[in-house]
Amino acid sequence: MNHTYSAPEKPISMLPLAVTMGDINGVGPEILVKALSRPDVRAAGPFIVFGSEKIFTECRTFASECPPAVTWLPGNPVPPADEAVPVVDCGCGEIVRAPGKLDGASGQCAAVWIEEAVKACMAGWCAGMVTCPVNKEGLRLGGCAYDGHTPYIAHLTGCENYWMSLFSPRMRVIHITAHLSLRQALDAVRKERIVDAVNMAGRALTRLGIAAPRIAVAGLNPHAGENGAFGQEELDEIAPAVLECRRQGWTCSGPWPPDTVFLRMYLGEFDAVIAMYHDQGHIAVKLVAMDEGVNVTLGLPIVRTSPDHGTAYDLAGTGQARENSLVAAIQLARQLSAPLVLNEPSISGMEKA
Repeated sequence: MNHTYSAPEKPISMLPLAVTMGDINGVGPEILVKALSRPDVRAAGPFIVFGSEKIFTECRTFASECPPAVTWLPGNPVPPADEAVPVVDCGCGEIVRAPGKLDGASGQCAAVWIEEAVKACMAGWCAGMVTCPVNKEGLRLGGCAYDGHTPYIAHLTGCENYWMSLFSPRMRVIHITAHLSLRQALDAVRKERIVDAVNMAGRALTRLGIAAPRIAVAGLNPHAGENGAFGQEELDEIAPAVLECRRQGWTCSGPWPPDTVFLRMYLGEFDAVIAMYHDQGHIAVKLVAMDEGVNVTLGLPIVRTSPDHGTAYDLAGTGQARENSLVAAIQLARQLSAPLVLNEPSISGMEKA
């Protein structure tokens, strides 16, 4: 059953975060109950879970201190996070959890919950959304035409330009491309896309309280092209983008050799790095922050974060999956949404501070 959401009359700082359960056969439900069992996480509440109330209750065996689930419908009061977890249980009937199993039914449910959470955010019922992991193949088997969370949420929100980014306490990476083949990604290294990424990064960092963010732009080629010796992209696209961003007022530098720029950020020289393709940024962050990294989609008209890992079918059902990345995603979503008020432009439309 789908629901209709109309905007409540309350400040967004008091609104709940929407949390989707993800693929129920993965670790999503388990890390969700573990996260909500923690007082520091509940302090970032309230929350509304979009998923299966039955599965949530089953998985409380992995975290008995997690508050119990209650059915929630639009318009009902949202209980305090310490008392109960409201669950929007829609679209999936009596689904049965089969940990570690890839199937279309769980993928279909995950897609329904994503859609419902987006509707709630767009209508102003929720301050932002946090998504537990889904399986891309499972989504396709369930009839979803989109390859993962990010393009699906972009479609549901009518957003054409968005940026995958990874945030951790000491590393923040914004990718100018995400799920493209390496050959396609090379063709996408263009000045305009890099400038837009710097703008998205700067606005997000400003939102997090960094008044004058230092943004480094990675090169594409070895040694950042060595002045054309190893490629022209740095001369033709990346360096002009850096100059344009400086003209716009950002503290932006580069292109820097990609084999050292991430270490320099880790050591505190930069607040963020613009990566030229998926693995260039992902490898660096996951090497040092696998358990605390957060996937943030910049450019959407809503706040959206997620853990920086997948469904981990091999761990599902064992209780061994760690909730750290989901905890970080919840806390970052609250940070990113807290300064907003209803009907204020999103990160993609905000003016620089």
